Amino acid sequence: MSVPGKIPIQVERRPEFAEILREDSGFGAGEQSSTESAVNNWFDRLVTQSGLKISGELLLSMCLFLGVSFGGPVLILFELPLVAVLLGVMGMITPLAVTSFLRMRRQSQILEQLPLVAEEMARFARTGRNLEGAFMAVAADTPSPLGEELLVCVRRSEMGLDLGASVRDLPERTGVNSLAMLTSAIAVNQETGGDLIQVLDRLATAVRDRLHFVARQRSATISSRLVAGMMLLVPFFIVGFFMAQDPDYLNVLMSSTSGRYSFQLGVILQILGAAVVLRILRRTSRF
Repeated sequence: MSVPGKIPIQVERRPEFAEILREDSGFGAGEQSSTESAVNNWFDRLVTQSGLKISGELLLSMCLFLGVSFGGPVLILFELPLVAVLLGVMGMITPLAVTSFLRMRRQSQILEQLPLVAEEMARFARTGRNLEGAFMAVAADTPSPLGEELLVCVRRSEMGLDLGASVRDLPERTGVNSLAMLTSAIAVNQETGGDLIQVLDRLATAVRDRLHFVARQRSATISSRLVAGMMLLVPFFIVGFFMAQDPDYLNVLMSSTSGRYSFQLGVILQILGAAVVLRILRRTSRF
C-alpha cells in the first residue's frame, strides 16, 4: 500500500511523563462566544490542518508583507489610495488563499490514504499483533501526509498516553471528519474489545464508498461551481477593464455622493455573495 518507512524508535514507556504533553497553543482560546474568538480558532485550524511547518505569527507576517508590497508602490508612485487599498487587501488575502488550497489538497490525500491504512491495520491484526503493534507498524509504512500524523500519535503513545487518547484529536488536527471513524474504532476496541478486523474492513469499505460519492457529486456539479467562480471574478475584471481605459476612473467615481454609495453597495453585495457561494462550495466538498 505504501513505501517503506523508518521504524519508530522504541523507548521505555513512562506513564508519569504523560503530564508534560500539552495542547498546541495558538491565537484562539477554544471558545466560540465572540466573533473574534471564532476567527482566531478558524485561523489556528487553517495553519494546523494545512500541514505547513510555520507558525501563525509567520503567516500573519506574510499577509502584512504582501499587503504592503502590493499596495505601497501604487500609493507612492501613482497616488491612487483606493487602488492601493484594493491591491493591499488582495495581497493580504493571497497567503490565506494559498494556505486554504494546500489544506484542501492535503485533506484529499489523507482521505485517499485512509482506506489503505484501515486495510493494513486489519492485515497486521490478522497476523496476531495487538492494536498498538498494528498501529505502530502501519504508521511506519504509511507515507505523508497521513503517515506524519500517525507517527505523532505513536510518539504520544510512547510517552505514556494510551492509544485512544493519542489519536483522539486526529480529526481536528487534519480537518478530515472521516478519521473520527478510525479513532472511535480504536477507542472502543481498547475499552471494550470486539472484532477489530471486521470493524477495520467495514471502515475501509465505508470510506471508499464515500470517496466515490464525493467524486460523483463533484462531477455532477462541476458546471455550477465554474459558473459560481466566474460570478465572483467578473466584477474584478470589469473594474480592471475600466481602470485600464481610465486610470483615474475610481477617483472620479468616488468624487460624487451617488458614486460612493454605489461603490460601497457593490462591495457589500460582492462580499455577501462571495460568502454565500463559498459556503455552498465548502459544503459540497466536505470530507
